[in-house]
Amino acid sequence: MSDTFGKVGVLYGGKSAEREVSLMSGTGVHEALRSRGVDAHLFDTGARSLTELVSERFDRVFIALHGRYGEDGTLQGALELMGVPYTGSGPMASSLAMDKIMTKRVWLEAGLPTPGYAALESEAGLDAVAARLGMPLIMKPPHEGSTLGIVKVSDRSQLRAAYQEAVKYDKVVLAEQFIAGRELTVAILGTGAGAYALPLIEIVAPQGNYDYEHKYFSDDTQYLCPAPVSEDVARDVADLCVRAYRALGCEGWGRADVMLDAQGRAWLLELNTSPGMTGHSLVPMAAKAVGMHYPELCMRILDEARCKVGQFAMLKV
Repeated sequence: MSDTFGKVGVLYGGKSAEREVSLMSGTGVHEALRSRGVDAHLFDTGARSLTELVSERFDRVFIALHGRYGEDGTLQGALELMGVPYTGSGPMASSLAMDKIMTKRVWLEAGLPTPGYAALESEAGLDAVAARLGMPLIMKPPHEGSTLGIVKVSDRSQLRAAYQEAVKYDKVVLAEQFIAGRELTVAILGTGAGAYALPLIEIVAPQGNYDYEHKYFSDDTQYLCPAPVSEDVARDVADLCVRAYRALGCEGWGRADVMLDAQGRAWLLELNTSPGMTGHSLVPMAAKAVGMHYPELCMRILDEARCKVGQFAMLKV
């Protein structure tokens, strides 16, 4: 075994609604790291306690968790306190990116384009929101990923049912202007001035329905990488996504989702700070397009693992 990274924990599973996807991501990462001689060990944060995590005395960890309690800054804060270097963004950036409403506020303050929206705490404002945002619109829980709870509303008669579906996952519901066009995703590696985008991917789902099944299990969805857009569009979208990544303070790696409308304008939808690493996942696909295969990508991400808040890591208990 290589001792370059010491004992490495691959944190996966967890307690979020995305547990199933995380189990697949973590298993893939673990196998890839082991294939490169890393002393890697799987650790399911949904089945084992924080005390057990401390007792494992990992030298660094690869976070392959998605959703709450893994991608939202809570775990990152705990790792900072333990002084364990970890992959991806720090507590603040993770928390901001996990909250799609806060993400939009940051992007709008930075002058970056994102669809119009409203935050709903009850059904009382549904008609007013529909009048302001227009139809169709999108309803989604702002703290979930993997398209969970997302509903496209084409008619006002569907508003209440869409709200009730989204609110199953969150106390607040995000109503968002619908942008018709091409769905793109952009993987980003690095930190600060060193952050850069990998080739764009266009997602072409059956009937435009890129839901949970089509995202992770179906072979019907087409992924076009590099996306068939002009060099100018590719450059502009990549630059926009890197700016969005930096605006949130993201580090290490991430993936921005974008809509390209009929006029060629790009609209930022969200940013994932711990994207999927499954057989259907998009960051590995974009990396492969530039000759970086899955194990190399995992090693590249692991190499940047560090504590983000304190200048010095605390001694492990």
